[in-house]
Amino acid sequence: MPEKPQLLRSQIIAQTRMFRVEELELRFPNGVEVCFERLRGSEGGAVLIVPVLEDGTVLLIREYAAGVDRYELALPKGLIEPGEDPLAAANREMKEEIGHGARRIDPLRSMSLAPGYLDHTTHVMLARDLYPERLAGDEPEEIEVVPWKLERLDDLLARGDFTEARSIAALFLAREFMRRE
Repeated sequence: MPEKPQLLRSQIIAQTRMFRVEELELRFPNGVEVCFERLRGSEGGAVLIVPVLEDGTVLLIREYAAGVDRYELALPKGLIEPGEDPLAAANREMKEEIGHGARRIDPLRSMSLAPGYLDHTTHVMLARDLYPERLAGDEPEEIEVVPWKLERLDDLLARGDFTEARSIAALFLAREFMRRE
């Protein structure tokens, strides 16, 4: 594995309510010095949950996605709060977004998203043995829960409103995990 570049300088050059842009000056082992910018994510990262009912139905959500200016189908997700464990965050987010908790949550994988310029980790969880429980969330409108049979994954992938790469990857990870059990 190659030697990592040396960090010469780091500073926040822009900040909003949600984003911090950091400028990095680096020296690579070959002597080349470059300046990179990256978006800094939240400290604990985020969780993305694949909630599965006993009959193999996944509970998706349909909510407004400001980045693409449309309603999208996706999996429940959210930021891990400071000091919160990823498993607890997964259970909290499910209760807020789909009105269910889980008695069993299996961590599947931690993923990066655009690691060339974004410092953010998403922890993918498989949630089973669901039970009804609702917590108040911070969403501006009620989130629609859309049940979808995991066996119909190909039909879901063909939809124009199911495009989030993390949700797509998570469903494949969950399906493979459950097949191996």
